Amino acid sequence: MIRCKRVYEEATRDDGYRVFVDRLWPRGVKKTDLQFDEWAKMLAPSNELRKAFHGEAIDFNEFSRCYREELNAQHDVAKKLAQRVNEQTVTLLYGSKNTEQNHALVLADYLRQLAD
Repeated sequence: MIRCKRVYEEATRDDGYRVFVDRLWPRGVKKTDLQFDEWAKMLAPSNELRKAFHGEAIDFNEFSRCYREELNAQHDVAKKLAQRVNEQTVTLLYGSKNTEQNHALVLADYLRQLAD
């Protein structure tokens, strides 16, 4: 099972393996306060893609398409994390305020496809 959760939410036992999936550290969070097992910077969107999406130069559909292309380039790293999904719950931690359209949701879907 894969879950997505904002870094500002409390960690719970059912989170399982917690993976921080942003390239940048979230504002207002001390490194000692965030409980995570892995920081997967390589699976975060590129700075250029992130800025294009947050600057509204591209919509979420285009962002998702481009991000999946970036993930394909990191296939080995993604596959390793997808294998963990078959063993235990994995919670992807992200900093975005938007809980409906963010890179963690795209990554979760991508990992589900790899895990099958």
